[in-house]
Amino acid sequence: MRPGSGGDLPQSGEFIPFPVAARRVNSSHAVAMDDDMESGALGPYQDKPRTFPNMRSKSYTPLIFRIFMGINVRVLFMLLLLGLGAVFYVGSRTSPIIVFVFSVCIISFILSIYLTKWVLAKDEGPPEMAQISDAIRDGAEGFFRTQYGTISKMAIVLALVILSIYLFRSTTPQQESSGIGRSTSAYITVAAFLLGALCSGIAGYVGMWVSVRANVRVSSAARRSAREALQVAVRAGGFSALVVVGMAVIGVAILYAIFYVWLGVDSTGPTKVTDLPLLLVGYGFGASFVALFAQLGGGIYTKAADVGADLVGKVEQGIPEDDPRNPAVIADLVGDNVGDCAARGADLFESIAAEIISAMILGGTMAQRCKIEDPSGFILFPLVIHSFDLVISSVGIFSIRGTRDSGVKSPVEDPMAILQNGYSITIVLAVLTFGLSTRWLLYTEQAPSAWINFALCGLVGIMTAYAFVWITKYYTDYKHEPVRTLALSSSTGHGTNIIAGVSLGLESTALPVIVISISIISAFWLGQSSGLVDETGNPTGGLFGTAVATMGMLSTAAYVLTMDMFGPIADNAGGIVEMSQQPESVREITDLLDAVGNTTKATTKGFAIGSAALASFLLFSAYMDEVSAFSHDSFKQVDIAIPEVFVGGLLGAMLIFLFSAWACSAVGRTAQEVVNEVRRQFIERPGIMDYKEKPDYGRCVAIVASASLKEMIKPGALAIVSPMVVGIVFRILGLYTGHPLLGAKVVAAMLMFATVAGILMALFLNTAGGAWDNAKKYIETGALGGKGSDSHKAAVTGDTVGDPFKDTAGPSIHVLIKMLATITLVMAPVFL
Repeated sequence: MRPGSGGDLPQSGEFIPFPVAARRVNSSHAVAMDDDMESGALGPYQDKPRTFPNMRSKSYTPLIFRIFMGINVRVLFMLLLLGLGAVFYVGSRTSPIIVFVFSVCIISFILSIYLTKWVLAKDEGPPEMAQISDAIRDGAEGFFRTQYGTISKMAIVLALVILSIYLFRSTTPQQESSGIGRSTSAYITVAAFLLGALCSGIAGYVGMWVSVRANVRVSSAARRSAREALQVAVRAGGFSALVVVGMAVIGVAILYAIFYVWLGVDSTGPTKVTDLPLLLVGYGFGASFVALFAQLGGGIYTKAADVGADLVGKVEQGIPEDDPRNPAVIADLVGDNVGDCAARGADLFESIAAEIISAMILGGTMAQRCKIEDPSGFILFPLVIHSFDLVISSVGIFSIRGTRDSGVKSPVEDPMAILQNGYSITIVLAVLTFGLSTRWLLYTEQAPSAWINFALCGLVGIMTAYAFVWITKYYTDYKHEPVRTLALSSSTGHGTNIIAGVSLGLESTALPVIVISISIISAFWLGQSSGLVDETGNPTGGLFGTAVATMGMLSTAAYVLTMDMFGPIADNAGGIVEMSQQPESVREITDLLDAVGNTTKATTKGFAIGSAALASFLLFSAYMDEVSAFSHDSFKQVDIAIPEVFVGGLLGAMLIFLFSAWACSAVGRTAQEVVNEVRRQFIERPGIMDYKEKPDYGRCVAIVASASLKEMIKPGALAIVSPMVVGIVFRILGLYTGHPLLGAKVVAAMLMFATVAGILMALFLNTAGGAWDNAKKYIETGALGGKGSDSHKAAVTGDTVGDPFKDTAGPSIHVLIKMLATITLVMAPVFL
């Protein structure tokens, strides 16, 4: 009998502390399952009494969804048709390319609805599983409501600040010639900012909505077969990924089409098509703003609960992970949804939006310099690439099938190998669709072979993405040497585990940086040698080549996000299995999926930081172009030999370290509160350990929720305020010392150094945290003494240190470096 499995409990009929509420299970399996339970066919574990949180409150649905649900179905259908008609009408007035993008996005939304129906049709298992799932859902939705309420208030305040700045700033000659006045520009930017923030919030909600419903269905599927559990988790993640990527693409496309028709581009008005991409910058900033706070708040929540639960439960009380006797267990399981699913959805939404907008700006600028007759192909190219991403990722998601006969127990396959096969299919299709897209949109008479060079740039990006996924997998998967060496260091104590983990994290920055360096330089030179030249004969395709490589890297984003979402869903499923005390064989399946989930989460973070590095480089170039336009002065390079500019760089690097410190200390402070609460409950309710008293799960959920909302403000405000303050202070200094562009130059240096330091810091934090977690998982498979051994206790300490690294500070830095780039683009006029 394993410890904590409940075998030593008073048996059925002697003592029933917490009766389980009857619940209708939404499947045809329900009746058969009830019969099995009565006959005892599901095994002796059914006889044990169980402790389950009965936290069910009224289910929460956001206001916008409640309004739609209150409308008559026919009226809603008519409104939907009218909306689609309006979207396609505006699209047809803009470009056939936009119509293609709209069509693909809508088809992918329909496909995502099919995936949802497929997942929700699966059974929820016995009532005790469903009841735990309900408690997790309530906790997640309650926190989401409060967190996004706070974020929306901050977004409105920032929108008013942007409006006031834009109403009093100077305009560029391009804006004057294109007829976009000061007030028009102000209202467009604020509307784009608020739309970006809203879409980012919806992307986060979608990520969480599916995960809190899929977790119990994965747990139930694991009772039948590992392959079925994997398929349910992947399809649930696929729904979220298709919606997030589809929304990022259709959001930018709708804004572009509305501005095109409203401003009368290329027909009646003076506005040119190349003026439009800069109007979309506010959308990227809005998305970054929400993603940063979602990632910070969710990251602090999930890791404070996890650290608190592990330190008291595993180390002090010696009970398994996700044991129902641990008062912090529900808070920990809620954290997986708000930290990993909701926050990662907002994060990837923001990555794709920022990359699309920066590539559109660079495409438009290059087309203008080269005097290309129809520049729309170069501007709309990123939207087409991400539309194809939806198609090829869908093929990858559907390539993962269940076994033909779920009743037959097949040998357990390696879930990572199955996911890798799907990724390989997606990569092959990405190469083909990229080649077709470049020939379709980037062919120009001025340089007939340029499209081949740009197709090769895309290939460089796709290879970079694959290399990143492979490198991160090597450093974080326990099949490979680094994690096994780290696990071995646990056998000599806690200290050696920490030393080995830190050194592994530091070493893991080398290969990704070399890969990014090679890809930036090779893509730049492929672009430069494409044959596209400006009026003076200088080659101009270099930066656009780098933009195309970034698109290549993100051309499989939907499948990568699917793999990422799979992780927290599998983690939650394992928690539900442990809390409902299912047989050991079921827990083994969910443990296997959870370990793979840790690796996929780490690979996504590697992928996200690689794409953030390339996107920041593009946004930096767009910032320099914008400063040139506003100042009527050439601004092509930043000289760090100027003392003030060097100081700006130092401040940028320092910002990354200070931000990371505040994010980690926020987790530490909140975790201390959780540890104290869990210890208090174990002392005041001694019956918890032998299941005679019920833990107060709700208390831990409340502590973590309120603390994380309070703690996310300080690091988030630091990120937003710093570039503004530095730019304004050095602008004033420049006026007194006779350096007119000093503010813009110092901000450029700050941005450059923050990007470099941020990439390295994020790589270190993400990989070290993932490796520590999987070293613990490796020991839990029975290696080096297995669960409960001294090696295991040392590995739990390492995992605890790595938690805020990999799930709070690390992922927040991806968002931070892109938000610094978008905020400087939006605020550039203030620094001049």
